[in-house]
Amino acid sequence: MSDGAVNDASDEAEDNSTTNSRRYFLIQATSAVAAVGAVGAAWPFVKYWSPSAKAKAAGAPVRVDISKLAPGEMLSPIVAWRGKPIFVVYRDQASIDALTTDVSGLADPDSANPEMQPEFAVNPWRSERPEIGIYLGICTHLGCSPKHVVTDNFEETGQGGFFCPCHGSKFDLAGRVVSGVPAPDNLEVPPYRFESDTVIVIG
Repeated sequence: MSDGAVNDASDEAEDNSTTNSRRYFLIQATSAVAAVGAVGAAWPFVKYWSPSAKAKAAGAPVRVDISKLAPGEMLSPIVAWRGKPIFVVYRDQASIDALTTDVSGLADPDSANPEMQPEFAVNPWRSERPEIGIYLGICTHLGCSPKHVVTDNFEETGQGGFFCPCHGSKFDLAGRVVSGVPAPDNLEVPPYRFESDTVIVIG
């Protein structure tokens, strides 16, 4: 083979190598630009679906100080969690005793619906501590807010409780619904824990 033919073959191989390198570079650069573009296009959607600071604050846990709450009282002013009123009641010993004995007039005395309370609240008083009851202040009928009744005893429970003025539903001091009223379920118990003897974290 002549020197000219060898040189031509060498030049052709070099051109092919350069072309392949350029092609590889262009593919890599195009892929990088496409990836950046995809991230840029997706970012507004990701940001849109992320909760706002206001939404995060609304769903944040709430600390409740019950140091001034006395037996027989409900915490006032009523605190809110996720935009819903929270009832915190301090039951005296007579009320606690009644929760285990006067159950014949209740529709669900054993809290059979697991969606209405955490596991630790499946007991006669539906709470972690017998004396402190914590319930969502929303009637399970149509969402009205019941009133705390202290002096007017319910015939069905023999003690005070909660009365919904909208359609007449009644609940005992453990938030258990009375039989024969429009409300189908007990008041809901929110998730909570005791941070100390007098501070409760709800949520």
